[in-house]
Amino acid sequence: MADKNAIAAASARFPKPSDRKFQYGTAGFRLKATLLDSVVFRVGLLAALRSRKLNGQTTGVMITASHNPPEDNGVKLVDPMDSWEAYATALANASSDQQLVDEYDRIVTDCQIKLDTEANVIFARDTRPSGAHLVSNLVEAFRATSADYTDYKLLTTPQLHYITRCLNTKGTSYEYGEPSEQGYYAKMAASLKAAMQGRQFNGSVTVDCANGVGGPKLKELIKHLPSPSEGGLEIKVVNDDVVKPEQLNHQCGADFVKTNQRAPPSSHASPLMRCASLDGDADRIVYYFNDSDGTFRLLDGDRIATLAASFIGDLARNAGLGDRLKIGVVQTAYANGASTAYITHDLKLPVVCTSTGVKHLHHAATKFDVGVYFEANGHGTVVFSDVTLKRLGKYEPQSPAQSSALETLRALTALINQTVGDALSDLLLVEVILAHKGWGPKEWDLTYTDLPNRLVRVEVADRSVFKAVDAERKLESPPSVQAQIEAAVGKFKNGRSFARASGTEDAVRVYAEAATRSETEDLAQKVATIVRQASG
Repeated sequence: MADKNAIAAASARFPKPSDRKFQYGTAGFRLKATLLDSVVFRVGLLAALRSRKLNGQTTGVMITASHNPPEDNGVKLVDPMDSWEAYATALANASSDQQLVDEYDRIVTDCQIKLDTEANVIFARDTRPSGAHLVSNLVEAFRATSADYTDYKLLTTPQLHYITRCLNTKGTSYEYGEPSEQGYYAKMAASLKAAMQGRQFNGSVTVDCANGVGGPKLKELIKHLPSPSEGGLEIKVVNDDVVKPEQLNHQCGADFVKTNQRAPPSSHASPLMRCASLDGDADRIVYYFNDSDGTFRLLDGDRIATLAASFIGDLARNAGLGDRLKIGVVQTAYANGASTAYITHDLKLPVVCTSTGVKHLHHAATKFDVGVYFEANGHGTVVFSDVTLKRLGKYEPQSPAQSSALETLRALTALINQTVGDALSDLLLVEVILAHKGWGPKEWDLTYTDLPNRLVRVEVADRSVFKAVDAERKLESPPSVQAQIEAAVGKFKNGRSFARASGTEDAVRVYAEAATRSETEDLAQKVATIVRQASG
C-alpha cells in the first residue's frame, strides 16, 4: 500500500524546478535531461496508480527522447488514456511535496483506486547517458508506493510495449507471446519464415540505426534470422555507435532523413540499393534510395502504409476473404496528398484523417477489421481486430492458392508488432512485401508521384495560442489566421497548407504542398510569415 508520508519524503529529494511548467504531450514529457528529476519520479507514482486502477495489470514506463539530441531525455507511459495524461501533467506541476500528495489523493478519489491492490510496473530506457540516473528516480517512486517493479535495462520503445502486452495477456485467449526480449526475437524470426513462403529476398538492405538503441537490438535480432547463405535477408547495419553519446541522432536517423530529404552523410549505398533509417528509440523507420542518376528518393511512412495496405488487400482477396475484411488506412494531415489520392482511387480503400499522435491513429485503426496507420515520419503499424484474428484462424481455404495467401496473412499478424509502431518489425514487413512482389525500391517508388512538400519550423513566444481543429488541418485561433492561410493556398495549383503547434516546444510547424517545388517553397514561406505575424 502507498504510504503518503513516504511519498512526501521521497519527493523532497526531487524538487520541481520553480520556473518550469510541464506538459504531457504526444511524446510524454520530453526536455533537457537535467530538468527531469522531479518529472520522472512523479510519472513513477502515476504508473503505480494506473496499475492499481487496472487491478494489478502491468504498466510500462519508457525513458527515451527518441530523435531528440543526446542532452535531452523523456518519459512516457505505455498506452496511457487521455485522462491519465492530464493527471501526469497535474502531478508534474505540483509546486510542493504537500501539493503533490494532494494531487495524488485527487487521482485516487477520481479513479476510485484501491491502494491495497497490488501494483506491477516494468520500465526500460534507451542509450542516453542520463537514462541510468533517471531510472533511479523511478525506482524511488515505486519504493514509496510499494509497487513491484522490473527493470528491463536497455530496450527499444516497441520492445517494452511488446513485453507489456505479453504480460497482460499471458494465460488468456489473447496471449500475445513470450514476455521477454528473447521472446520478441523468436516471434519475429518464426513469423518472418512463415510469411516468406519460400520466396527469395532481392539483395541487401542497409539500415542506419541513428547511433541509438536500435543498433544493438537489430544486431541481436539478426542472430535469430537465417543468414544470407541460408537464403535469409542480408541486413547491413550502419550508425550503430552507442559508445559515444554525442553521436546519437547526429546527422543520421529517420528524422534527419525525413527533414533534410537526403541520406545520412555516412551512407555510401550504390544507386538503387535499399536503405532505411530508424530513429533513436527504434519506433520509426523510413526507406530511401538514390536513383540511377543520383537523385535521392524518400520512401516514408505514407509509402509504407500504401505498400502494406495494397499487399494485405491482395492477400485477403487471394485467400477468398476480400468481401469479409474491411481494410482501412489512417493518416494525419502530414500525409502527402498524392498518397491519400492513391489509397482512395487506386486501392479503393477508405482513409481516415486524425490528429497527430499515436493514440489518435491507433484508436481510429481499431475501427476497421484491418487498420493500417502510419505517420509520414515513419511511425506506424497494422492492427487486426480480435474478430478478424479469429476469422483468419478458423477460415478454411478452398484451393492451394487460397491456402498460400491465408498462411502469409496469418504470418503477418504475428510479424507485425500490433502494440505500437516498431521500426524492426516494420523493416521485416517491408522486406517480406518487396520479396513477394519481386520489387526493388524503384518499383515501389513508381506506385504514385508525391506532391512536392515542405515543412517549416516557426519559433513563437507561446504555442498555446495556436489552437487547431478538424484533425489539426485548420486553426480556430488566433482569429483570422485560418482565413489568411486559405487565401494564400488558393493562389497555388494543388495547394494545401496548415499550421500546427508543436507538442514539445514553443514552435509552430507549417506544412505545405503544391504542384511544383518552387511553388511549394513559396507557399510554405507565405504561411510561415502569417504565423510569425500572428504570434506577435
